[in-house]
Amino acid sequence: MRILVVEDDVNLNRQLADALKESGYVVDQAYDGEEGHYLGDTEPYDAVILDIGLPVMDGITVVEKWRSAGKAMPVLILTARDRWSDKVAGIDAGADDYVTKPFHVEEVMARIRALIRRAAGHASSEIVCGPVRLDTKSSKATVNGVALKLTSHEFRLLSYLMHHMGQVVSRTELVEHMYDQDFDRDSNTIEVFVGRLRKKLGVDLIETVRGLGYRMQEQ
Repeated sequence: MRILVVEDDVNLNRQLADALKESGYVVDQAYDGEEGHYLGDTEPYDAVILDIGLPVMDGITVVEKWRSAGKAMPVLILTARDRWSDKVAGIDAGADDYVTKPFHVEEVMARIRALIRRAAGHASSEIVCGPVRLDTKSSKATVNGVALKLTSHEFRLLSYLMHHMGQVVSRTELVEHMYDQDFDRDSNTIEVFVGRLRKKLGVDLIETVRGLGYRMQEQ
């Protein structure tokens, strides 16, 4: 899962990015509205954390531009405590949720998990595919109740496939959502990670759809 953080406060931006990375997300960072808008307009994200009071281009304008361009990724806006009007303006502009400053990072993490789940059509924090269970809250996975020992890339792959169960996901899409913008992306590595993940799962749940990509579903 790939997240964009747009926040001009360098320390807060880093704090959010670090927490997201520790939970297994791939994170891109921007420090003004123009840069954030460009990244959101040109890169595929599973969710965005967006401050309202940004330099160069404010957060409300950024959301409006994304929605006008048909960008549908979930957006969580960060607002000042005494600016209730910002919350209303942000939601009306197309944001999906908001958090008021100051906040606990854990609240932001919980809201991001919920936004991503809902966007993929999952209501619960636990996603199940046959004997495989993915706990989005703890970022852990089990097979028949036994914990899986996964690398960060293997976990991202499993998480993305399970969030999009039943759908064919191309290699390109997987690469775009598993690596940040500065990573040397190579779609051939996906085959390696899929092979490793299949062995660790021990059950035949990941189907190769020839010429299209991969699909995870109960057999």
